[in-house]
Amino acid sequence: MRRAGRYRYAATRSAALLLAVAVAACTSLAPPAKVPPPPAAGAPPNLFDTQREIDGYISSGRYDADVSRVAQEAQAYLEQRAGAAVKPAIVLDIDETSLSNWPAYQANGWARILNGPCDLVQGPCGIRTWQSMAQSKALPATLALARRAKALGVAVFFVSARPAAMRAATERNLRQEGYDWDGLTIYAEGAHYDSAADFKAPERKHIAERGFTILLTMGDQESDLAGGYAERAFKLPNPVYRIP
Repeated sequence: MRRAGRYRYAATRSAALLLAVAVAACTSLAPPAKVPPPPAAGAPPNLFDTQREIDGYISSGRYDADVSRVAQEAQAYLEQRAGAAVKPAIVLDIDETSLSNWPAYQANGWARILNGPCDLVQGPCGIRTWQSMAQSKALPATLALARRAKALGVAVFFVSARPAAMRAATERNLRQEGYDWDGLTIYAEGAHYDSAADFKAPERKHIAERGFTILLTMGDQESDLAGGYAERAFKLPNPVYRIP
């Protein structure tokens, strides 16, 4: 009986060892877990991550700090030149330079949706509808620059690519936010330009031909500033959109 028991024990132990070896063999032969490959070089950024980066840049105060830095550089140049120039003037863009449309863009997930109704809570918000509501807030640093210019006897001109139908709302919004100006030019009815520079540079030329010395021009797009007719150009940050 004892010998038979020993045989049964040995057989059971051998079976257990074989099972363990078999399991180990199966485990070692199983294919390794797949690891997602890294993004290819030059691949477009993830949309969600980009939206979060933009939101963080604007909401953290870093955007305001960058705007203030550029506007202060512009004001330092204004102070330096205002007393020496003949009929001094400055030329300012409006959207994301003098007035901010960020509430509308935020409702759109930072996308640029020009037309349609504006729902700031649920989105989307058509930018033109938002602008017609005349609720945009002034960029404080630009407002300070414009006010300082007027205090120094420097003319302030706005040149914007807003459509002609937006004139009344634009003037109302600028006034509500504390701006005073000597001229405001937007697109004429039915006008079309391949680039904002094709419109804005000739408008600065017209101001210069009236005898004004344009000390500086400031905008958030390179196309706001291209084409000359200003002593200095100051570029504000815009992390959301680019206009050719």
